[in-house]
Amino acid sequence: MNALKPWAWPIGLGAVLLTGLLFALWPRAVAVDIATLSEGPMAVAIEDDGVTRVREVYVVSAPIAGRMLRIEAHAGDAIEAQKTVIATMEPADPAFRDARAQRELEFTVSAARAAQDLAAANVRGREADLKLARQEHERARQLFAKGIVAKARLDNAEAGVVSLEAALATAQAALRQRTFEVKTAEASLVVPSDRGSAKADKHCCFTIRAPVDGQILRVMQENEAVVPIGAPLVEVGDPANLEIVVDLLSTDAVKVSEGDAVLITRWGGEGALNARVRRVEPFGFMKVSSLGIEEQRVNVIVELTDPHDRWRRLGHGYQIDAAILRWQSDKVLQVPIGALFRQGADWAVFRVDNGQARLTSVKIGQMNDRTGQVLEGLKAGDRVVSHPGERVSDGTSVTGR
Repeated sequence: MNALKPWAWPIGLGAVLLTGLLFALWPRAVAVDIATLSEGPMAVAIEDDGVTRVREVYVVSAPIAGRMLRIEAHAGDAIEAQKTVIATMEPADPAFRDARAQRELEFTVSAARAAQDLAAANVRGREADLKLARQEHERARQLFAKGIVAKARLDNAEAGVVSLEAALATAQAALRQRTFEVKTAEASLVVPSDRGSAKADKHCCFTIRAPVDGQILRVMQENEAVVPIGAPLVEVGDPANLEIVVDLLSTDAVKVSEGDAVLITRWGGEGALNARVRRVEPFGFMKVSSLGIEEQRVNVIVELTDPHDRWRRLGHGYQIDAAILRWQSDKVLQVPIGALFRQGADWAVFRVDNGQARLTSVKIGQMNDRTGQVLEGLKAGDRVVSHPGERVSDGTSVTGR
């Protein structure tokens, strides 16, 4: 075998190095996520969380000030209008008094009793005068019958009796008045007791009854206490008459109309509940988001349209998720949102054609948070690059992950 020429070794080594360099620099296909377009149902909705509430909530409050006995009813108990007793009230005990106020009341009682004694003495004096006047009238009558005295004396005697009878009636009325004043003054001396004097009177209690049929939603004052007039005691309502409040951004609320269909999800049961928008409130309010951003919100009132048996476990103040449908169709060509990007003023995608990414302009109609409606530029079965990165451009070789 002939030995290699000395110049063959450098040539061979150079060929190997050149081959390796070309292999290293040769463009490779970029691994990407590829999605295939298809037709199917699509819906566009405004989604936000909401809270259930009983449509008509009644706050039962104390109509009078006094001692309220312990409320034995509990949240969830059924009530019947004008029959179920919510609470029972009694008069409150009198307030405590200091030594000075106590002595003043005692002196007031003593003065009232003295006035009573004075009125009683006046009555006795009037009674004596009337007795004497009647005796004088009897003598005048007998003398007039015998013709001894004139008619005028008899008339004067009769007038004196009538006048003194009226004076006695006045004195007796004054005595009764002084007697009641004594009782009033003595009543002011009643001191607070462990349960008050109201327990002795069976007719002193005042009962508060349920205003409507339904259930007790919340007991705000359960224990026995002295409450002022107007103090809230319980909340009642009918859980079967339920509605949902969804506070939307004002920019979303203007897109909602009465009667729009609503899907209720994440309510705790199986499947979604059907509902509809009943009212969009005309008044907005400021709300601070969890990120500390001030937002203008508008309450949208939603009513459930499914039978009550399906959502009977829902109650007052439960949280749900609501999707207010603005547009929907059963057959729509859709492209994933992650495949879309802006190319100037238009939408564009990278369509996969024979292993290469081709920049393609598309016309998009409706969009939600997952897909967009394709009007022009693509057809069913086309494959597009989902979430293209900086390594993908027009003509780049791509391969699916």
